[in-house]
Amino acid sequence: MSIFEKADRLKKLPPYLFSEIDRKKREIKARGIDLIDLGIGDPDLPTPDHIIQAMQTAAADPGNHHYPPYSGMAEFRSAAAQWFKQRFGVTLDPEKEVLALIGSKEGIAHIPLAFVNPGDVALVPSPGYPVYNAATLFAGGESYFMPLLSRNSYLPDLEAIPAAILKRAKILFLNYPNNPTAALADAAFFKKVAAFAHKHKILVCHDAAYTEVAFDGYCAPSFLETQGAKEVGIEFHSLSKTYCMTGWRVGFAVGNAEAIEGLAAVKSNVDSSLFQAVQVAAIKALQHDQTCVKEMNTQFGRRRDLMVQGLKAAGFEFEIPKATFYVWAKVPAGYTSAQFAAKLLETGVVVTPGNGFGEPGEGYFRMAMTQQAERIEEAIKRIRALSF
Repeated sequence: MSIFEKADRLKKLPPYLFSEIDRKKREIKARGIDLIDLGIGDPDLPTPDHIIQAMQTAAADPGNHHYPPYSGMAEFRSAAAQWFKQRFGVTLDPEKEVLALIGSKEGIAHIPLAFVNPGDVALVPSPGYPVYNAATLFAGGESYFMPLLSRNSYLPDLEAIPAAILKRAKILFLNYPNNPTAALADAAFFKKVAAFAHKHKILVCHDAAYTEVAFDGYCAPSFLETQGAKEVGIEFHSLSKTYCMTGWRVGFAVGNAEAIEGLAAVKSNVDSSLFQAVQVAAIKALQHDQTCVKEMNTQFGRRRDLMVQGLKAAGFEFEIPKATFYVWAKVPAGYTSAQFAAKLLETGVVVTPGNGFGEPGEGYFRMAMTQQAERIEEAIKRIRALSF
């Protein structure tokens, strides 16, 4: 028995979804079963060569071996602002409205520490990225879960939030294009969110990690394009999905200057920003022509088509995704999300049970397009061989 008692904040946390999935995968692998992992959104495509070459050169430069500026290199913040202007038409002040992150997950995890006191409330989408709730609990806050339901196109019903909750609410987490549902938000919804945030004095924290992973000509908007959004909002962007750089841990937050300042104050006390060579490589990614993004989306689009065709032929119900690399589908009748995922795991196919993203995700599963086409075809073959 351990002599050390864990802090209460850890006791409040649910098991981290992907840690549990990793544990189960190890068990299946130990039995010699060939695993096809469609569970976690970690792209298998390599980071583009021009980014790797920039990193190699920068890593060899002794000038990059020291502590970087806490808010990130001025050149990186400027490149992020320029990319944002070109992509979304929004002008940002690199000094006050852009902050380098060690991946967007880190920024999302730290933002409640800047704006949530014990007893305050964060409005958290469910199903949703588990970090929103965990970060709120770490700050001593409470999560009010907003159900994302198919009948509402997986958009939260802001008018259904009780008045007593709104009086204590400090931040609102959103994520579009959405993980896990692949749902989209349009300008009309973001306009409604901005008005809601102004009325209730709530900071909107928009997780925009998947804006650049899109198909069929779809182009995702930024919340900050909305009139008045910068007055109430901060947006988190990541190079992880856009450039297949998940392991590099680089992203940035943009938006309201006070929100950026608060997040920077937290970060300056808990980290020393990210390796400058990584920032140099990220600058290359942002400033280079974006042909590589289009090429990767073409590959993900082909995989999506394979997955969609196979699952539809097997009788599964779902909306065809226009963004992200996820399919969010209903489990067959008679199964819970966990039971269905466990059944597939026995065949060596890893999917994520929907209830792992929150109670409203029960009855669904998520599949990621992060394996080569032939592996996706094999996974579909194994699934169709089962009887439901």
